[in-house]
Amino acid sequence: MATIYDFKALNNKGAEVDFADYKGKVLLIVNTASKCGFTPQYDGLEDLWKKYQDQGLVVIGFPCDQFAHQEPGSDAEIAEFCRLNHGVTFPLMSKIDVNGDNAHPIFKYLKSQTGGLLGRSIKWNFTKFLISRDGKIIERFAPVTTPASLEDKIKSLL
Repeated sequence: MATIYDFKALNNKGAEVDFADYKGKVLLIVNTASKCGFTPQYDGLEDLWKKYQDQGLVVIGFPCDQFAHQEPGSDAEIAEFCRLNHGVTFPLMSKIDVNGDNAHPIFKYLKSQTGGLLGRSIKWNFTKFLISRDGKIIERFAPVTTPASLEDKIKSLL
């Protein structure tokens, strides 16, 4: 059976990231967008990253333009926006699809392992997946769930 560690993805600079390198870390994987009502969550995600990265948390943002064209920029433009407006230093991946035939394999896997309120598909930006140090998907969180509200769950996994 596949685990999160069986996947690879491109970061926003075009380099391949092997998720096997994250074994032993707690992962918070999020589909992000720069022009969304939830975009201020970048601040909360960065806060979690800064606070817990030394204890083993890795926040990973996957920009996605599938919801109301709210992530229209290039990977470089997205990275610049995130850095300038939200101080983002956590890893950002290359822009992907999270639904449909072209959905990234990581999101196909994450969705297959978790059901959302409205089924398996991702309904909007800033859907979050929390993964334990041993690669188990702990929980899927709706876009309205703030990063700060995940802090206790993250601490319990660290």
